[in-house]
Amino acid sequence: MSISNKQIKEVEEVLKTSLRNKFQNYKPEPAVMPFHTRLLGKDRLALYSFIHSLNTNFGTSIFEPVGLALAQKNFKKAESQVIVGHQISSEAQTEIQKIIDGLTTASVSPDKQKEIERIRKVCQKGKIVDVKPTRVDLMVESGNDDYYLFDIKTAKPNAGGFKEFKRTLLEWVAVILVERPKASIHTYIAIPYNPYEPQAYNRWTMRGMLDLPNELKVADEFWDFLGGKNAYKNLLDCFERVGIELRGEIDKYFERFK
Repeated sequence: MSISNKQIKEVEEVLKTSLRNKFQNYKPEPAVMPFHTRLLGKDRLALYSFIHSLNTNFGTSIFEPVGLALAQKNFKKAESQVIVGHQISSEAQTEIQKIIDGLTTASVSPDKQKEIERIRKVCQKGKIVDVKPTRVDLMVESGNDDYYLFDIKTAKPNAGGFKEFKRTLLEWVAVILVERPKASIHTYIAIPYNPYEPQAYNRWTMRGMLDLPNELKVADEFWDFLGGKNAYKNLLDCFERVGIELRGEIDKYFERFK
């Protein structure tokens, strides 16, 4: 088993705390849905609304702290919600746009290593300008001073957003390189689970914009990278144990909607 007993306890406490905080602070939408309520019942409608609300902040309230707990054991340094810098070179911005344009028109195929080297060549050229890059959801540093940056997305991200996802990954590279031009950087989109199981994750919508082997980690690819072999399976077991332990609290919470 890759996850230590200490990590298992940390993960389970994160889950319990997050769920209990949600119960205390959750306020159902005031929308009146008379047909749905009469057909399904007020308690079932409340459960649906709660799950929908929980899904919207699962990344920040659960996946990020869980990922952080796993990575702190296996990496030199691990942080969440990181601002990687505030500056970028104007020529790096131009190069990023050229990369995006080439991918959009399909005149080139995504190749992350080549893209990073293109940015590295111009990372300190031109005017250094102030920027506000997207926060990094999770950033880890290995003992070899390799940096791994993750943008954690929902299980089925909007296909129309992949161009901006790509831009975010490339901008993180450029912002780090302006201060550390020799740094080894890896930037990824992370999908916490595969909604298509047992089939493979449907990646065709990302193909052409992302270098899939080098810019995307899905389910066990992501969790096992952070926590070691079988981390994904161990996490699912943690979630199941917490769900069983809190079942009474969950049922009691939804009784008020009957």
